[in-house]
Amino acid sequence: MGLRGVHHIAIIGSDYPRSRRFYTEILGFPILHEVYRETRDSWKCDLDAGNARIELFSFPTPPRRPSRPEACGLRHLSFIVTDIDAEVARLATHGVECEPIRVDEYTGQRFTFFADPDGLPLELYEEG
Repeated sequence: MGLRGVHHIAIIGSDYPRSRRFYTEILGFPILHEVYRETRDSWKCDLDAGNARIELFSFPTPPRRPSRPEACGLRHLSFIVTDIDAEVARLATHGVECEPIRVDEYTGQRFTFFADPDGLPLELYEEG
């Protein structure tokens, strides 16, 4: 198979400074590169998400996209954590609310969901 993994996940935020702060300061992803693209009136910020990148974009007046309940398309973006309780508590200090922690009935792993500033569904998945 020619596919070797995920290179990046692209996210368009409705308010670039708010989304940039959320993904860099609250979630803690380091910036690899950031550029303003004048011809598109758009920011592009590459974030280091471990084994992949997050490309954070801004565009003037992007259309809203339905994400819940169970809208067709990309369902959510999941982040690996080693201590889900600590991460949920840390996010709460930034005003980010997580759903109650659940246990995957097949793997026995703990997980929870939360949302970015635009309501995009994000998940914390605990791996020991």
